[in-house]
Amino acid sequence: MSETSPERTPQVAGELIATRRVGAYHHLTFVAPGVAELAKPGQFVAVAVGGDTSANLLRRCFSIHKVSPSGTYGGTVDVVVAARGPGTRWLAGLSAHDEVNIIGPLGRPFPLPKEAVACVLVGGGYGSAPLFWLAAALRERGCHVEMILGAATEDRLFGVIEARRASRGTDGVTVTTDDGSMGVKGWVSDVLPEVIRRSHAEVVYGCGPMAMLRSITDVAAAEGAVAQVAVEESMACGIGVCMTCVMPVVGADGQTRMVRSCVDGPVFRGDRVRWDAFESGWGRVPDDAYGAAAMRGH
Repeated sequence: MSETSPERTPQVAGELIATRRVGAYHHLTFVAPGVAELAKPGQFVAVAVGGDTSANLLRRCFSIHKVSPSGTYGGTVDVVVAARGPGTRWLAGLSAHDEVNIIGPLGRPFPLPKEAVACVLVGGGYGSAPLFWLAAALRERGCHVEMILGAATEDRLFGVIEARRASRGTDGVTVTTDDGSMGVKGWVSDVLPEVIRRSHAEVVYGCGPMAMLRSITDVAAAEGAVAQVAVEESMACGIGVCMTCVMPVVGADGQTRMVRSCVDGPVFRGDRVRWDAFESGWGRVPDDAYGAAAMRGH
């Protein structure tokens, strides 16, 4: 069951009030009445792109970077966009006071620990966007928070300055880049074991590419921690109708089922995701998944 449902999830005309370039990304702030007041860390919004006459029928989904429920202009929602395709390039080219249709908040948020425990937050590229809001929520609960931010190159990192500014005296921020242009040369999974051990972390939160999420899940399990990961894969409608984001997840009963990442996720326990299904691309149905034979027409 998702935290929100299409019947009661706000759909609003969001007014862009601020836009700025951050490295390889665009940081957009929208006034979105009702969305900011309901949102929790880990949820996302589905944004219409291209304007009223556009041929881009499908929405684009973005993790919520942060919210301000009572800003000067009303509740605001911030998202981070990588301008790669026509839809995201259109969003990145918007000007102040332009309006876009926004549905949100959508999906399941990050679960927060009931007690104050040490946590490690791992972000890959602009996948780190929702982790800063999560870090603030964890600190409010008395949790020690470590952050690991990684990317291929320095310009594809997001939030390094923000992470260091927000960290408390004992919190740590570790940066990795594939090419060594900033921080430690290597992957986030290379430094994660030491960070878990040093901080005695019990929970690892992650958001980023699927390969990265699989690697941090494996590391967390090896170190005795629980991984909670927000998947970044394509979601077209955001409300569970189009079925483009179906993925295999193991339930509490041990049975693998194909679930919709937009409503049953985007946050999952890492050890419940069938990572083997992604080795040859998105959407493969494991042979032992519930109803697999029927899906193949057997």
